Amino acid sequence: MDTLKPGLTYTSSLDVTEDKLALHVGSGDLPVFATPAMMALMENAAMMAVSAHLPEGCTTVGSEISSTHLRPTVLGGKVSATAELVAVEGRKLDFTVQAQDADGNLLGKGTHTRYVVDRLRFMEKLKK
Repeated sequence: MDTLKPGLTYTSSLDVTEDKLALHVGSGDLPVFATPAMMALMENAAMMAVSAHLPEGCTTVGSEISSTHLRPTVLGGKVSATAELVAVEGRKLDFTVQAQDADGNLLGKGTHTRYVVDRLRFMEKLKK
């Protein structure tokens, strides 16, 4: 984990499809990009920012996310989310996250915390 240093970034992107709309995921009743879908994209960017720097057999799991959602995006729109690793405390990883549309408009921003875990041990704990 010596290569996990602040400054690592990643950008994840997606097209706004039916399954990403608020009325589909149940977070609202309008055909606009859902806040939970935006936050999942932010989490994906954070996960990907550090994935190549983890010890063999490890992954990260999200534990906390806080974000604004500032403007809507319609079906067919394009959204990207960027995460930057800003702090490392042992297994705890803190990120800043933000999402924007294809025109560069800020859709949301916030913070996200993930923890490094051993995949097998993590799943074994679920069996108990």
